Amino acid sequence: MFQDITLEELRVLKNKKQITVIDVRSPSEYKDSTLPESLNIPFFDDEERAEVGTLYKQTSVQAAKERGLEIAAAKLPSFVKEFAAIQGDKAVFCWRGGMRSRTTATVLSLMDIHAYRLIGGYKAYRKWVLDELESYEFKAKPYVIHGNTGTGKTNLLHRLKAQGYPVLDLEGMAGHRGSIFGEIGLHANNQKTFDSLLLEELIKLGDAPYVLFEAESKKIGKVVMPPFMAEQKEIGTQIWIEMPLQARVQQILEDYRPEEYKEQCISAFRSIKSRIHIPIAAEIERCLQADLFGEAVALLLEYYYDPKYDYTSTQYEGIERVTFKVNNLDEAEAAVRSFLSNQKV
Repeated sequence: MFQDITLEELRVLKNKKQITVIDVRSPSEYKDSTLPESLNIPFFDDEERAEVGTLYKQTSVQAAKERGLEIAAAKLPSFVKEFAAIQGDKAVFCWRGGMRSRTTATVLSLMDIHAYRLIGGYKAYRKWVLDELESYEFKAKPYVIHGNTGTGKTNLLHRLKAQGYPVLDLEGMAGHRGSIFGEIGLHANNQKTFDSLLLEELIKLGDAPYVLFEAESKKIGKVVMPPFMAEQKEIGTQIWIEMPLQARVQQILEDYRPEEYKEQCISAFRSIKSRIHIPIAAEIERCLQADLFGEAVALLLEYYYDPKYDYTSTQYEGIERVTFKVNNLDEAEAAVRSFLSNQKV
């Protein structure tokens, strides 16, 4: 018979041994948000779930159960094979630990495939995430990376993280770069996914003496940072990266690939066009249409993004701050690493 476990017990098991977490909800539910690193083997597809749900609401619970059983029975062999192909222990969950995960775990046990079932399902997990974030106590010393648009702040964090430095990539968790152009080439996450990824990263960092992250607005794309992160941004040591205009233009071209996403770039620009002096805005749009992306980016930086950042920089007076004037990302990385090596944390 299968074994019911709590979320806390699941986390303990994952720390002790390899265990595959499997979301048996429909593909659209899984896409909306799920437990980090879980797989999706749906008990019902989206259409089947809608059909059973309609019977539940409009006919009766019994009618919904009977139709659900009929649908499941037709595809049980392939359903079980998918689980059997996964090596090691498994834990299954649905929305709230109800029929779908219970039936899945029962069928698997009948086929001698052991599986745990998460009590409370995704609903319990989501509540745990919200509770943890609401009460989270940020103990690490915050180092906040600043710099005008195009200084490669996210790339810098990626480099540092790859070398073992404690980093929170907030834009990566949001699936958005935080500007009007921020979703180009990416898939923006919703709040539920962002919250889950943030909490998991905070747990992984554990007792790190300090944490590096980028100076983000409270809202990053579709998501809002929890208050404690916004607070850390305001009180942390500010690391400012200054880089020449042309180096920043090149970084933006590499990050946003406007030749590949030309129409998205033009569409995004038009949403801020009215905020830029009319002749300059017309020239930027002309450059974008003519594939003169470098010229367009340079104008955007000079007449839109840099003035905005200059204003933002005045809001951090009186807070510990260091500035590194560099020519490229390699120099920025070397400067930050040297600075951190001399810090007492």
